[in-house]
Amino acid sequence: MPVIETENLRKVYRDVIAVDSLTLSVEQGEVFGFLGPNGAGKTTTVKMLLGLVHATSGSASLLGCKPGEPQAMAKVGFLPEHFHYHPWLTANDFLDFHGRLYGIPHEERRQRIPALLERVGLGGRENSRLSEFSKGMTQRIGLAQALISRPAVVFLDEPTSGLDPLGRRQVRDLIRELRREGVTVFLNSHLLSEVESTCDRVAIMRRGRVAGLGTIDELTGMQLEVDVRASGVTDDLRAELAAFGRIVAGDGDRMTLQIADDTVLPAIASALVNGGAQLYALTPRRLSLEDLFVRLVEGDTG
Repeated sequence: MPVIETENLRKVYRDVIAVDSLTLSVEQGEVFGFLGPNGAGKTTTVKMLLGLVHATSGSASLLGCKPGEPQAMAKVGFLPEHFHYHPWLTANDFLDFHGRLYGIPHEERRQRIPALLERVGLGGRENSRLSEFSKGMTQRIGLAQALISRPAVVFLDEPTSGLDPLGRRQVRDLIRELRREGVTVFLNSHLLSEVESTCDRVAIMRRGRVAGLGTIDELTGMQLEVDVRASGVTDDLRAELAAFGRIVAGDGDRMTLQIADDTVLPAIASALVNGGAQLYALTPRRLSLEDLFVRLVEGDTG
C-alpha cells in the first residue's frame, strides 16, 4: 500500500480552485519532490494530507488511514515553511516537549534528544534558548522536531531555508539517510538543484493541477531541444523546420527547436543547407529541471 495516495483530490475556496483533480501515489522509502510556484496548490495539498484542511471532493490516504487520524499522525513528522517556536525554551526542553506530545517515554526521550541534536548539527547546544538561535539554527531545530518520533513519513517544506551551503549539504545527507532507513520524505523546495540531487520522483504543480510527474530523467529526458545558428532562414524554411519539432524561440540568426529525439538532427541540417541557409551550429541539449519547471509552469509545454 502506498504511504501517500490521492485520487481526484480537489479543494475549492469559494470561487477559487486551490487543488484540482490531484491523483498521485508515493511509496515507502521514496523521496518525493513536490514543486510549483506560489499559489500552485502545494501548501493546500500538504494541509489536506495532514488533515488540517478538509477536501472539497476526492480522496486521500496517509499510511493507510484517512488524513488526520491519530494512528497515522503518530508516525508523521512535519517541518512547515513558516513556524514560530517557543523562544523561551531551550533546545532540549523544546524537543522534550514535542517528544511528550508524541507519547515517547522519558528515558527514551533522554537518550534520543542528544543524538538528534548531533544529527542536525546542533550538538552541544541543548541548553541554549531558541531565542538565541539564528535562522539557520532555528531551521535545524525544526528538522529535529520533525524527526523526534522516528516517523515513517516526513513532510519537509523548504528544509534548507536559511542554511549556508554546508548546512544544505548536511540536510541533503540527512534526507539520503532517511531514505536508507525506509522513511518516506515528501519534499517541497524552491531550490531545484536540491531536488535534482535528492528526489526519486517529482510532481510539478501548475494552477492546482499536476503539470509533470515522474523521475528527473523521465521528465527532463522527454524534453530535447536543439539550438540552431544559421543565416538566410526564410519564413518558408522556418515552416519546413516546424515539421521536425516545435520552434520555441527565435531571434535573428538563432532559433531553438523542441524535438522528440536526436534522430531528426541530420534531417534538420539537410533542410537548412538545401533550403539555402548558411548553417553555423546545430547544438542538441537536454533540459535541466529548472528549464523544465519554467516551461511547465508558464504553460509552454504539455
